[in-house]
Amino acid sequence: MPESKQTMGAAGEPDHDALLRANLERVFNERDPLRRASALTDLFVEEPVMYEPTGVVRGRAAIATVAGKLLDQFGPTFRFTPTRKAVGHHGLGSLQWQAGPEGGPVLVTGADVAEIVDGRIARLWVLLDPPAV
Repeated sequence: MPESKQTMGAAGEPDHDALLRANLERVFNERDPLRRASALTDLFVEEPVMYEPTGVVRGRAAIATVAGKLLDQFGPTFRFTPTRKAVGHHGLGSLQWQAGPEGGPVLVTGADVAEIVDGRIARLWVLLDPPAV
């Protein structure tokens, strides 16, 4: 993605909040596979890696597949929502989120932690909070 005022902040740092929110909205909440693929091209480096609790996902197409399966698995109103502004510096950003059916109960909470290279996500760790007791 070309560096723009939207993705680059002060002192050459990327706009962590804009980038990580765009990832949630344009990749993990996007139900249209073509728009999801386009977003991955914009937001991720050519060969990204995503670390999930259950495995490692390599490449844009594989990340797109994971996002699509999640949305299919949890139903038509399931979505991820940021719970606060993302923070970051020196190539690392973090965004806390929650997910569940729109207007329904929160089913899962967690955070995305991203290594950012030239304004795009190179590696993404998906961290899930433990279930409430």
